[in-house]
Formats: sequence, C-alpha cells, structure tokens
Amino acid sequence: MQLERSPSESYFWPVVLAVALHVLIFAMLFVSWAMTPELPPAKPIVQATLYQLKSKSQATQQTNQKIAGEAKKTSAKQYEQEQLEQKKVEQEAVAAKAEQKKADDARKAAEAEKAAEAAKAAEAKKAEEVAKKAEESAKKAAEAKAAEEKKQADIAKKKAEEEAKKEAAEEAKKQAAEEAKKKAAEEAKKKAEEEAKKLAAAEEAKKKAAAEAAKKKAAAQAAAKKAQEDKKAQALAELLSDDTQRQQALADEQGNEVAGNFDDLIRSRVSEGWSRPPSARKGMSVTVQISMLPDGTITNATVVHSSGDKPFDNSAVSAVKNVGRITEMQGLSPKDFNPYRSFKMTFTPEDLAP
Repeated sequence: MQLERSPSESYFWPVVLAVALHVLIFAMLFVSWAMTPELPPAKPIVQATLYQLKSKSQATQQTNQKIAGEAKKTSAKQYEQEQLEQKKVEQEAVAAKAEQKKADDARKAAEAEKAAEAAKAAEAKKAEEVAKKAEESAKKAAEAKAAEEKKQADIAKKKAEEEAKKEAAEEAKKQAAEEAKKKAAEEAKKKAEEEAKKLAAAEEAKKKAAAEAAKKKAAAQAAAKKAQEDKKAQALAELLSDDTQRQQALADEQGNEVAGNFDDLIRSRVSEGWSRPPSARKGMSVTVQISMLPDGTITNATVVHSSGDKPFDNSAVSAVKNVGRITEMQGLSPKDFNPYRSFKMTFTPEDLAP
C-alpha cells in the first residue's frame, strides 16, 4: 500500500535545509567582516631617516632632503594608491554586502513564494477536500431527497389510483342511474306518445262524428228550410202570380237561401279544423273577424272579442286560417259575395255560430 504525501510535506525538509544553510553562510560572512582589523593610515617610511640626518653636513643634508622629498612624494603616491585600493576594497565589500543582501532578499522572497505556494496548495487541497465533502454531502442529501420524493410520488400515485378507481365506480354508478332514468323517461315518453295518439285518434273520431252530425244536421235543416221556403215560394207565387213583385220576392228568397247554405258550409269547414284546447270551458265565446277574396281564399283572421283565454282565442284563429280556401264560393255573383268579403264568426266550445 503506497501512501500519498501532500505538497506541503514534500517541500518541508528541503525548505528547512535551505534556510539553515543560508543562515550559516550569512553568519560566517558577518563574523569575518566584523573581525577584519582596521588598518592605520600610512606614514612616510623615511621620516625617521630625516631626523637622524640633522647632525650631518649641509651637503649631505640637502641630499638627504632631496631624497626625503622624493621619498615623501613616493610615499604620498603609495599612500594615495593604498587609499584608493582600500576605498576600492570597501566599495567592493559594500557591493558584496549589497549583493548578499539582494541575494538574501531574493532567497527570502523565493522562500516566501514557496511557502505561499505551499500554503496555497495546502489551502487548495483543503478546499478540495471540503468541496469533496460538501459534494458528497450534497449527493447524499440529493439521494435522500430523491428517495423521499419517490416515496411521496408513489404515495401520491397510489392515492390518485385509488381516487380514480373510486371516481370510476361512482361514474359507472351514476351512468347506470342515468341510463335507467333515460330508459324510464323514454318508456314514459313512448307511453305518453301512445296515450296522446289514442287521445288524438279519439278526438279525431269525435271531430269527424261531430262534423258528420253537423253536416247531417245542416243538410236536414237545409232540406227542411228548403221545403219550407219552397212552400212559401209556392204560396207567394200563387198570390203574386207572374208580376214584377213576385219575381223580386223570388230573387230575395233565393239569395237568402244561398247565403244560408254558404254560412253552413263555412261553419262546417271551420268546425272540421278546430281543435279545442284543454283550457276550453263551457260558456266561453270568442268572435273572429274574417277577410275573404272572391275566389274563396281566406286572407286574414283576427280576434275582435276575446274569450279571456288566449289558447282558446288562438285555436279559433288557427281553425279559420287552416281552411285556406273555399272553392265553392267562386261562382257567387258580386252581390252574393259582398257579405263574405269581411264577416264575423263566434266560436263557443259547444258549437259554432255566425
């Protein structure tokens, strides 16, 4: 099993050894610099010689002075040279010290940079570890959340399925009830239609019977009236003989007879198409104004005196309009038709009257 070292551990001992080595070198340089003896200023070498020559002769003394002057010049040059060399050494030492300081600063900066890099690497690793832990925690939290959500989703799905089953059962029950209700309604409607058909058939039969009875009654009345009128006409003819007065009386009698016949015809036709409403009661009466053309076409029918029951009034108006046209009236003369151009009829539940 191989252990992995962090960047900070791999740089630690090399950094320590480098720092120790630099400290040792710096200490040695400082000690050697501090222990260097300070050189005294240079003095002329021939000074003592000049003092020893004071007691000699003047010539010798001049010679010596000349030599001393030369020696002094030489000494001064040598001193100046030494001073220059010493200054040069000092400058070199200062430059070396500056270079040393610069090197130390560079070394310290490099060490600081390495330390910063090591710290940065350590921080990065630590941050990476923290991020990794955070990622693992987030992953675990996400997994836990996903598991919880799945659990809740399963619960919700199961609940929704149960609700759907319950709703489906209720819907099926409701639909069955609706079907039963609809079937019952259809049966009731069918039964009602059959009953209505029976009632309509009975009413139609009743109407036909009433119409036939009315026709027979009208025919009998017309026959009786005609016989009576014939009798009257015969009697009148016997009285008036063949003069103008007799002819006028016969024309009037014939006009009355024609009018009576067409009144009965109109009553019969309207009675055939009149369907009395359930609200009709004995004693009701409605008067309708009827307009007609010479060809027998009924153009209009309006209520002039209401019964007080609108369905009853409307049924009378509809009965007149449903007749449409009475073709038998086409042959009437203008004089005979004029009374029918606009006339009134009164309707009662028992019968019809002009």
